[in-house]
Amino acid sequence: MAIERRAFLRLAAAGCACCAVPGLMSAQGEGHAWTYEGASGPDHWGTLSPDFKTCSLGLQQTPIDLSNAAAGDAGALGFDYRPLPLRIVNNGHTIQLNADRGSALTIGETRYELVQMHFHHPSEHLVDGRAYDMEAHLVHRSEAGDLAVVGVFIEKGAHNDALAAIFDAMPANEGPEMSVEGAFDPLAVLPSGRAAFRYSGSLTTPPCSEGLAWTVFREPITASPEQIRAFAALFPNNARPVQPMNERVLIESGGL
Repeated sequence: MAIERRAFLRLAAAGCACCAVPGLMSAQGEGHAWTYEGASGPDHWGTLSPDFKTCSLGLQQTPIDLSNAAAGDAGALGFDYRPLPLRIVNNGHTIQLNADRGSALTIGETRYELVQMHFHHPSEHLVDGRAYDMEAHLVHRSEAGDLAVVGVFIEKGAHNDALAAIFDAMPANEGPEMSVEGAFDPLAVLPSGRAAFRYSGSLTTPPCSEGLAWTVFREPITASPEQIRAFAALFPNNARPVQPMNERVLIESGGL
């Protein structure tokens, strides 16, 4: 079954009407302790604070198992990325690269500035039930405050020179942002194959706000076993389990 582009754009517009989020990963859950296990883990996020109730009650939650997608054209994405200074933070939940203004993603007529990039181990999304070793999320925000996230799977393989700029400088402990010598090119972590899944979802951490435009590339990139182990030593498991699809539309496009 093919899904026409206009149907997807209606879906995205309906979702993004409510997805303006003042704080991203660094500010999510501030003042409320949440983790990835036990009584403060994902199964209980919705009860930790009234601000987190969407984690339990939302119907468009992320991540999901990317399966049974409909083939379709969801419209082209434009990547206007440039090398970024290394502004890295261990926020207690992940390693995050904060982005200077100037790099952007375009969806239709809307420009979304790249705000930050962070990582999960193992991957949060599944593909037909399969998890990858890691997943990178590039988080973008429009002038209206709407969010669009690009997900890239990472699997064990060749050393990744682009990721090395971040992984070689990962702070071992939670703390403030650190400026590190060097630069990172976001284009270098996009896979050569541009087949991708598109759907409307949420933040994968509290407050789990919904209405985000998600794009997840099917083709993974690689990182060496040593690089993956270095991240896993800091974050053995910072992946939220998959959530129900409910009545959402999942589109897989052959190229962007």
